[in-house]
This record gives sequence, C-alpha cells and structure tokens, in this order.
Amino acid sequence: MSKTIFITGATSGIGLEMTKQLIAQGHTVYATGRNPNVLKSLEHLGVVTIQADLCNSMDIDRVVSLLPAIDVAILNAGLGYFSNAFDLLDEEVDQMLDLNVKAPIFLAKRLAPQMIERKSGHFIFVSSQAGKVATKKASVYAASKHAITGFVNGLRMELAEYKIAVTGIYPGPIDTPFLQKADETNAYRKAISNFLIQPSKVASEVVEAIESRPREINLPRILGITSKLYVVAPKMVEFFGRSFFNKK
Repeated sequence: MSKTIFITGATSGIGLEMTKQLIAQGHTVYATGRNPNVLKSLEHLGVVTIQADLCNSMDIDRVVSLLPAIDVAILNAGLGYFSNAFDLLDEEVDQMLDLNVKAPIFLAKRLAPQMIERKSGHFIFVSSQAGKVATKKASVYAASKHAITGFVNGLRMELAEYKIAVTGIYPGPIDTPFLQKADETNAYRKAISNFLIQPSKVASEVVEAIESRPREINLPRILGITSKLYVVAPKMVEFFGRSFFNKK
C-alpha cells in the first residue's frame, strides 16, 4: 500500500538509497537534505524535496509546516567527527548533538500529534551500533547515539497506546561518504574495511521495516549479540574492540 513518507538526510549515503527505493515502490516521499544538486535530481524522480539545515530549529519548524499528514517518518540525518573528546572543537560537539539528538527529537515532537490524532503512524530512527557500544575516538558521537537510543525506547512506550510504531535501526559502519567526513585520515575505514556494510543493504532493511514495524534492527545481525554481550561483559568487548581503533 502506498504511504506518505518523510525522510531526513536524503542527499547522501543510506538516506539517498532509501529515498530512491521508496519512490520506486510508489510511495509519496518528502525528503530533506542540504545538497541542492542532489535534491534537484530527486525531484526528477518524483520526490518532493525541502532544502534545510536541521541543526537550525527555525528550519525544522519550516520543514514541518510544509509537510502533509505523514504515515512514516524516517529520521536518518546524522553527523560524526571521529576524534578524542579532548581534541574536538566545541562547534563539532554542538553539531553532533544538534543533528544527532535534538533534530530527531524536535521532529518527532512536532510530528507525533497528528499521528496521535489519527491513531496511526510509524517513526523509524536510523541510529548506530555506537548507540549501544562506545568506541575509542568516537566518545561524543557515541554519546549522541546513546541519547537517541534512550529517546527511541522511551518514545516507543509513550506512543504504544496510540498504535504508533517506533523502530530503531542500529547499523555498524556503512560504506558511505559519512566515514570520510568523520575521519579525514581514512584510518578508520582501513581498520574496519572487512566489516563495512553496503548502503543498499541498510536501505532495503529500513524500507522492509515499514511493513513489518519491528522494535529494532541490528546490522549485521551478529552486532545485536555483541551489544547484548557488552551489557554483561563490557571489559571483554572493550578489550577485543580496541584493536580496531589503535591504528587511528
């Protein structure tokens, strides 16, 4: 069945892949991003695009004002700087918290009332395994993803009585331009090259979740086991995981 779907971060990586898959399936898609050229190309495919910087609360309000009633909101936009906390600029910390935490919370807060009124809807938050297991040189990024994980789990309980589903997507590292932006040295990509997930795989899983409405999806599946293991044996997981990041 065709749905009206809103997606953020649609101009690169898995956001771009998801947008293309959704429009190909016949859904009505409203998409935001910052790259005007990519947005223009998406318009040619039939996507309704809204250029916006979701770090800006005024842009968030403007985006919401331009949306119709939404069946599914895929809150995907994210940003990372992979560096020690004490090496990050204050502006970089602010950007990660604004885009990874505040923007999806503000959007969910503004979109939930019309779903509650209809007693129908679905929020999908594209987070990260960093929201479950922190790693070296990603402490602030992990903090932002831990925060949104907590929000997702709480929001799910708040909206359950209104028949609104809330799904968390927790992928491991994805082979997208995000990695280059997060770590300009490219050391991180080299260290985990054998574990990179293709964006098309993540996008397909998210698109399928629209119908199945699961509580959460971990990619690859084994990382779901790793995150559970981290709860009971954090020291061991940190010890074995450390080798991936010592090359940075």
